[in-house]
Formats: sequence, structure tokens, C-alpha cells
Amino acid sequence: MNVHPRSDVVIIGAGPAGLSAAIYTGRARLSTVVLEKCLPGGQILITDWIENYPGFPDGVSPLVLMEGFQKQAVHFGAEIVTDEAREIVPDPESGDPKGWIVRGEKGEYPAKAVIIAAGAQYRRLGLPEESRLIGRGVSYCATCDGAFFKERPIAVVGGGDTALMEAVYLTKFADRVHLVHRRDKLRGAKILQERIFGNPKIMVEWNSVVAKILGGDNVEGIVLRNTVDGSMREVKVDGVFVSIGMDPQSEFVKRLLSVNEWNEICVDERMATAKPGIYAAGDVVDAAPHQVATAVGTGVTAALSAGEYLSKYE
Repeated sequence: MNVHPRSDVVIIGAGPAGLSAAIYTGRARLSTVVLEKCLPGGQILITDWIENYPGFPDGVSPLVLMEGFQKQAVHFGAEIVTDEAREIVPDPESGDPKGWIVRGEKGEYPAKAVIIAAGAQYRRLGLPEESRLIGRGVSYCATCDGAFFKERPIAVVGGGDTALMEAVYLTKFADRVHLVHRRDKLRGAKILQERIFGNPKIMVEWNSVVAKILGGDNVEGIVLRNTVDGSMREVKVDGVFVSIGMDPQSEFVKRLLSVNEWNEICVDERMATAKPGIYAAGDVVDAAPHQVATAVGTGVTAALSAGEYLSKYE
């Protein structure tokens, strides 16, 4: 396995949090390696358009936005490497501060400090049509894509707090919201349930799961299967918002770091974990909503904290 030259900072993940951190560590003249298993940009690349990121009153393409992040990080000296982090272990050959080695599929990356910005994955329905129609009516982010469905019928899948909040939010745009829930009772907070039942635009589809998403180039409807009697029926919708949870990509550090009940990495207000020199930011932590702007903020905080940590040893 190849061993990369020791860096000041290794950042795991090239989404908004990771690239924002890289911009700041680069500007601080800290040698920085960013590991990304796929394409730089992160989870927001599955959305069609971003309208809620400051500075873009008309919205911006996620690809264009993240290309700017990447260019800026590289401009300040960050090296972006295609590799997937598998574990973080202490570096026995490091001096003071005691460093870490990020082990990837392709190589090992020693560093004095590590910032974990691996993000989270939206849970999917697992239907064959789902991946093909992402950005063409299938969405995982109501605040990102809701405005594209003005006066059109849509479906929200889920029954927890997030699904209920998104269903209510989407009534600002859609003329009808079908809330699809597999049981006969919602799981979300009572106050959110009251808002659901009090909103004439929302129709709860009880005891139902999405068996199929219909559509060629764009979503045209869904097929619901009744979980009680197995019957099927079609519902015409132009959009499907899947809100059945997110899975933080923290599996590779669960034996090293503390995680909460949702497997989010526990950090303090400085984005520091319990291990000296290891920080975390973005959707993988327990500190912020899953939004681009908050991912950027936590990434910047982690970078500044890592810089302060390393400056003590200069």
C-alpha cells in the first residue's frame, strides 16, 4: 500500500464541509490532503438546483457551486485524492503532536490533524426507478427543490418529524401533498401531527408504501401498495420527496470515536471529537441541520480549530 507524505491536515470528504475546511487550512498554509471516494461535491449533487445558499438570489446549479468550492480549495494548495477512508489509527512515527494515519483503499495518509467530513447518505426507497428519476421529480430535500413544484401534486414518503415538517413546508408550493406512511399512526411530534391534520392541502395515505415510481423523463405518478390488504392503486404526482432518514457515513470510525444513537459523530462547539487532533464537520456530526450553509460553517469551524491545535506545537 502506498504511503503518502505526511500532511498537516487530512480531510475526509470533498463535500461543502470538507472543501470549506480545505479552503481555510490552505489559506493558513497548512499542507492539506482531501480524500474523496467519488466526485468532489458531496450529496448535494443529486439535487437539481439550489435556491437557499446565500449569494445566489436566482439559485445555482450544485455542480457549478461545488466546482467553485473545489477550485478555491486547490487554489490555496489543497491536494484532492480519489480514495475512500477505511479507518483512522494512531501514527507511531509522529512527533509532537501525536499524529494519525488515515488508511484508505489505495493508500495511507499520515497527518498531524484529521477533519472528518464524510457526510451522510439519504435513505432510499430501493426502487428501480428511483435513481433514474433523481433530479427529475425524485428529491430528498424539500427546501432545495420544493419551489419547482408550484401548484403541482407531490408525495412525501415518511412519518417522522422531518417528513411531517417537509410535508407542511411543501404546501407553500404544491396544490396537493400526499403524505405516504406505512402505518396507521404517525411517528412525528404531536404538534407536527396537528399541523398535518389541520392543513387542507395534505392528504395522509395511511398503511401505504410506494411500490413503484411512474414516469419516463420525469415523475408522473406513484403506485401505492396497501400494507394491510396488499391492494394497489395509482396516485398522480409530479414529485416524490423521500424523507425516511439519513445514514451518517461514520461506520469507519465508530470504534475510535463516540457517536450518538443516530450514528452521528459527537463533537463540541469547536467541532472537536474526544480524540486530540481529530475534528468532524457537516452531515456526519450531531451539531447542525443538514444544509449546505451549515455544512460550510462547521467545516470552517473545524479548520480553524485544527489550525489552533497545530499552532500550539510550532
